Amino acid sequence: MNRRQTLLSLAAGAAMIALAPQAGAQATGDAPRHGGTLRFVMKYEPPTLSSINNTSTPLTSGKIFDGLVTYDFDLNPKAQLATSWTVSPDGLRYVFKLREGVTWHDGKPFTSADAAFSILRLKAGHPRGRATFANVEQANTPDPLTLELILSKPAPFLMVALGPSESPIVPKHLYEGVDVAAPPGPPLLIGTGPFVLKEWNRGSHVVLERNPNYWDKPKPYLDRVVIRFMPDAAARAAAFEAGDLDLGSSAPVPLADLPRFEKDARFTVHRQDYAYSGAQHQIFFNLETEVLKDRRVREAVAHALDLNRMVDTVFYGAAKVSPSPVSVALTPFYDPAIKPRAFDTARSEKLLDEAGLPKKADGMRVQLRLLINPFIDARLADFVRQSLRRVGIDAVIQPREFAAYVKQVYGDRQFDMIIESLSNVFDPTVGIQRGYWSKNFKPGLPFSNSARYESAEADRLLEAAAVEMDGAKRKALWRDFQHLIHKDIPSVDLLSPLEVVIANKRLRNFAAGAEGVSSNWADAYFTAQ
Repeated sequence: MNRRQTLLSLAAGAAMIALAPQAGAQATGDAPRHGGTLRFVMKYEPPTLSSINNTSTPLTSGKIFDGLVTYDFDLNPKAQLATSWTVSPDGLRYVFKLREGVTWHDGKPFTSADAAFSILRLKAGHPRGRATFANVEQANTPDPLTLELILSKPAPFLMVALGPSESPIVPKHLYEGVDVAAPPGPPLLIGTGPFVLKEWNRGSHVVLERNPNYWDKPKPYLDRVVIRFMPDAAARAAAFEAGDLDLGSSAPVPLADLPRFEKDARFTVHRQDYAYSGAQHQIFFNLETEVLKDRRVREAVAHALDLNRMVDTVFYGAAKVSPSPVSVALTPFYDPAIKPRAFDTARSEKLLDEAGLPKKADGMRVQLRLLINPFIDARLADFVRQSLRRVGIDAVIQPREFAAYVKQVYGDRQFDMIIESLSNVFDPTVGIQRGYWSKNFKPGLPFSNSARYESAEADRLLEAAAVEMDGAKRKALWRDFQHLIHKDIPSVDLLSPLEVVIANKRLRNFAAGAEGVSSNWADAYFTAQ
């Protein structure tokens, strides 16, 4: 099978995603040039710079490490460490031909042994990799430049899970024998990517320098990258305006400040979807809470929320209403027939009356504990609380730091509703199944089935979609799943936030494909003026 036939055999790869033009794309007649330091800001400091065993570092991982492939804006695979690939018609055998002459940053040669080791390590220790590579039974190395994966069952999403931000290839000679759960520190942050780790000053910044031996010459164009960690949004805005930063993503400044930056001739502001994230915000109900076992109460919550106003007031327009568990950003699988429940407080109150929850003297009917993932704008919790109070639901917000949030929700299960952000990522089986599959109810496992939703039909649809190689049939399974969730209401899906990026107007090619700003920046450069 050639590369195009391979894509057509993979439902995830076959589906084309229509996206906005590339942010910071090369202008006509604007040739790449060497030199310069890119100063990037992150809201928080990740536990490591590699995503080999976590999902919190996609922004840094691809700069140091390569993947087998990367992706264009339509999720078509592009050669990286793998130069070609074939998939058997039954989807059970993948063969990758690997790039010759690649070396690790420490000078050791890259071989198929590194690739095989990395795939099995992702299967053992990566939060999504455990599911992504669950069907991989063997990772064979018939020669130093060939990787063969043998699967027990088809995995139609596999070819879109191999980018460096999700599945980095790491050096076997350094990682062998290291605990798969331990966040890799500087001795292990050795990759084949375009930038080499020079300095990591904890709590402050990271310095990456140009890899002079990068296989894709004459790239990279930048001399170095400085990544600063700044949790305070106002401080980030001040640093941009002082000329100390060139790039930031995920709403790097308060959204209310964006109009000011759009008027500043030094910057460009981008708002767009990137297929590799499939961003989605939703409310999950704890179906072990007695009052929430009544579907009418959950429906009442949905009718009490004005999603269009939520987009305008909380996100200043930098989001899209996304009423299905499949994000509107994942267009190949999203079913536009799913509509948000109408904003109708009278309907909410009628449903709550029918559920046996009359108003008390203070106007409230029931009190519920509401938690929000701290990486989501806290104003969203305020919006939900105020909306629910209008119909008599006293949603008491319990703010928590991230570790405490994860423990209280996914470990102790001490909550009634959560505002979560289970992103679809690049495929619904990888991003969505974890939140609704009854077999993924595992107290203590972060970002699993927090609702404790149990449905034999949902399980059937999810399990069938996970192995279906026919693109049309797989899309139909996900369509049926969306309608089932809309009927059962274990969650209320709210919106898909757009990726808000502020960039120095002279910066080009900082989002070179479906991975967006998480791309490797080998193509990034500054214009002369």
